[in-house]
Amino acid sequence: MTLVSGWGRFPVVDSDVLRPRSFEAVGEAVVVGSVARGNGRAYGDAAIGTVRTIAMTGFDRVRSFDPATGRIRLEAGVLLSDLIDTFGPRGFLPFVVPGTRFVSVGGAIAADVHGKNHHCEGGFGRYVDSILLRTGQGETIEVSREQNSDAFFATVGGMGLTGMILEATMRLRTVETGWIRERVISASDLDAAMRALDAGDAATYSVAWIDCAARGRDLGRSLIYLGEHAAKDELAGGAAAFPVGQNPGLGVPIDLPSMTLNRYSIRAFNELYYRMGARRAGGSHVVSLYPYFFPLDSISDWNRIYGRRGFLQHQCVIPEAGARAVLADILDRVARRGDASFLAVLKKLGQGEGILSFPLPGYTLALDFPVKGDILNFLDEIDRLVVAAGGRLYLAKDARQSRATFEAGYPALQRFNAIRKALDPAGIIRSKLSQRLFDEVQP
Repeated sequence: MTLVSGWGRFPVVDSDVLRPRSFEAVGEAVVVGSVARGNGRAYGDAAIGTVRTIAMTGFDRVRSFDPATGRIRLEAGVLLSDLIDTFGPRGFLPFVVPGTRFVSVGGAIAADVHGKNHHCEGGFGRYVDSILLRTGQGETIEVSREQNSDAFFATVGGMGLTGMILEATMRLRTVETGWIRERVISASDLDAAMRALDAGDAATYSVAWIDCAARGRDLGRSLIYLGEHAAKDELAGGAAAFPVGQNPGLGVPIDLPSMTLNRYSIRAFNELYYRMGARRAGGSHVVSLYPYFFPLDSISDWNRIYGRRGFLQHQCVIPEAGARAVLADILDRVARRGDASFLAVLKKLGQGEGILSFPLPGYTLALDFPVKGDILNFLDEIDRLVVAAGGRLYLAKDARQSRATFEAGYPALQRFNAIRKALDPAGIIRSKLSQRLFDEVQP
């Protein structure tokens, strides 16, 4: 048994961890209470089996690639970082990337990850054509929109609960360069930030960083980053068409003391970050895709900033109608609390692809909190605001929401459960997340 956690390092639980090296060995490794695990970047307990966790990062081969169509067949353990570094210089990139490139393809499908372009281009699952799935019954089946379509749409966003994703066929976009033409907008408050995001609907990429320490008339002040893929003729003379990949440099070698993140350090950081960003507002800049899409990847083990007890990320989505009032209420409560995230993110989303995909048309707010004090009770309060507004929480980031909160936010759960049971009638595939939110409560 091994102590295992997600990226948030909470909770930490015992699990038998196996690392098979063949698809046949995956089948032999599966026991009741197994789930697949990619690179461990789900924040909570989604990729931890109740009994056994099957690590899939050893399956990291590309099976085929067609440069005429951008269609690629690859194993589930391939990391987006390797995909970007290998195919980016050839003029191909994933259509959708999350906030870190160190996620596996299988994990990206299971979470139907979204990026800064979801409002106009959808999530990761939209660009997946087919999936090779090993079900709890021991069958290996190909699922797609045309073949075993129920299983396909339950697997996209299904948090690994329909079976072990072995391979996938997906599409890559063509690009001229690996650079992004970025425009920064400074917003003095939440209203201005939401107006800027709405006005940026035509941009391929849009995201807002929010100063969660700001209160009063400054509540929700933000920096909005709009982006487009840059063409070769936009690059400065001598610049390579594709930037050199950035390996994490500066790291966090130890768990920082809990006192490191407090209302004073967070307020000081946010003030400095906002002022530095505001100086760049108004103009257009060409930046590497790495800092634009993955700002925290340059710091290895940044999750240790929150100390040995870990942290919780609360990511919700609020439908557009009434979103402003709910977001203002949440941000005001967070600002008064004083120990909020130094990297809070607000984005617009469209409709999700899978039955349990997180996105719905509206605004998503992501906040980090150290695990200490009454944080669980505080987040329960925030959950009630989200549910009352018709919103929900992102399962890939969750480690503590209640079953009632989950069921209120995912009205298609009954359909998902029926498909899951058909694929796995004996209930072989189970995770700590499914035990907490999906599975029947044992007497």
